[in-house]
Amino acid sequence: MKLGIQRIRRVSATATVALTAGAVLVGGAFASSAQAAAPPAPTIVAKGGFLMDNGTGRTVFTKAADTRRSTGSTTKIMTARVVLAQKGLNLNSKVTIQKAYSDYIVSKGASSARLIVGDKVTVRQLLYGLMLPSGCDAAYALADKFGSGSTRAARVKSFIGKMNSTAKGLGLKNTHFDSFDGISNGSNYSTPRDLTKLASSAMKYSTFRTVVKTKSTKQKVTTKTGGSRYMAWTNTNKLLGTYSGAIGVKTGSGATAKYCLVFAATRNGKTVIGAVLTSTSEATRTADAKKIMDYGFKRYLSRG
Repeated sequence: MKLGIQRIRRVSATATVALTAGAVLVGGAFASSAQAAAPPAPTIVAKGGFLMDNGTGRTVFTKAADTRRSTGSTTKIMTARVVLAQKGLNLNSKVTIQKAYSDYIVSKGASSARLIVGDKVTVRQLLYGLMLPSGCDAAYALADKFGSGSTRAARVKSFIGKMNSTAKGLGLKNTHFDSFDGISNGSNYSTPRDLTKLASSAMKYSTFRTVVKTKSTKQKVTTKTGGSRYMAWTNTNKLLGTYSGAIGVKTGSGATAKYCLVFAATRNGKTVIGAVLTSTSEATRTADAKKIMDYGFKRYLSRG
């Protein structure tokens, strides 16, 4: 009788080992299958691209992410960042629009917020004019307001100096500015990685977050004669309203820069932020950004 019991125990133990081994093999097969199902990194048109998990700083996607390129109006992210970092900043303080700002727009054939000479516009409103229609006149007004010096030229130079010192402080080693708006003299450049880090820093300011996620706005400004008029601005960022969770950030374009986009989106409490530089059109820069963000949300952030 005892011998029979021992045999049963041996058979039971062997079966248990077999079952356990089978479970490991099956589990391994499932794990391999899950890994195989992971989406491949997307192919983008842009010459450079980068995406990171904004919560952890982890790199999610990279393509020539540290190659220096012209940035176009994505430069204005730094313009806004410098303004918002000013001590004792009063967003409701008013700036009188100067003829020099409109003359600059005409001479450069630059994008405009259509600011009118003599109008008094608040700093907050200038930030909307800067980031939504990509107003180079608004950028000039902010540089003139927040630079230091007795002449406009000196103040603009000072402001650009603040842009570069801020870049250095943020550890953006492949970034340099020679303008307040991206209309370059030949040495205005950054990289997808640096622009992403810059945007992440700027997004820490609530005013910046509010402005860059706004699709359109109508702002009441004071005229030269003391009356009022409304300025209407629409965001050039086509991701807003077309990509679920999109929250910004800034478009850019130019003869050398081609088409650029710094972008961010939040889904299920997780935020990705990134950039594409030197794409071929407005449509392709938007498509590139969507591809990269889709990849980020599916490949990395779905893991929790």
